[in-house]
Amino acid sequence: MTYQFLQLEQQNQVATVWINRAELHNAFNTQVIEELHACFQALNSREDVRVVVLAGRGKSFSAGADLNWMKQAGQASQAENEADALKLAKMLQSLATLKQPTIARVHGIAFGGGMGLASACDICIASSDAKFATSEVRLGLAPSTISPYVIRAIGARQASRYFLTAERITAEQAQKIGLVHEVTTIEELDSKIDEIVQALLLGGPEAQASSKQLIQLVDQQVLTEELLLQTAQHIAHVRQGSEAKNGLSAFLDKQSPSWIISTAEQ
Repeated sequence: MTYQFLQLEQQNQVATVWINRAELHNAFNTQVIEELHACFQALNSREDVRVVVLAGRGKSFSAGADLNWMKQAGQASQAENEADALKLAKMLQSLATLKQPTIARVHGIAFGGGMGLASACDICIASSDAKFATSEVRLGLAPSTISPYVIRAIGARQASRYFLTAERITAEQAQKIGLVHEVTTIEELDSKIDEIVQALLLGGPEAQASSKQLIQLVDQQVLTEELLLQTAQHIAHVRQGSEAKNGLSAFLDKQSPSWIISTAEQ
């Protein structure tokens, strides 16, 4: 398959999926989501691929959703919004349920959906310059479709803070709260990932696939079709609200959203 916004490389038994929209910090729109979904589905059927690494070209891992695309989605109908959001939910599910072990190679920013991608991977390795955020509330939105994966990674208690404050999380802090497994310098990022890859290649592929299924079975946050639909309906409803429209427009116009009170107004 030919991709417009992805580059798929394979070296021996390791496939690296590069999001290649560097000029927009690898933000995703409908086409990027569809390409990622198709790529993950194809990889899931490959017997010659033992490990999948997810990475971003340019300065960042992924800035999450393209805001112009999100703004357009907010102006669509409820049904169109649900269908659009469900594509993102299913793409994340296809990543989270790959039979192969997955590694997020994170550098630069991983905001919103980018943090969702990192959370959906089995292992997250970050450079010391990496920054994470569930930034949705500052746009009048909510981290709906990424929530099952982020909460699974950091727990409800940490999510209670970061979902509401949208604070930027350093790589070191991300490691402390459980999102990131290892932090290294940008120069040593690939060697650390190779170290993890070599450890993974020592395990049996069927055993690893079964172990991944076991985690989902035992974990209380089991991903179901009902949960995917609920998160898609949730963000579709939030997107259509006046606060979301104001927040997205304010961000794109480089203005403060309506809920930011200036010093003069206080």
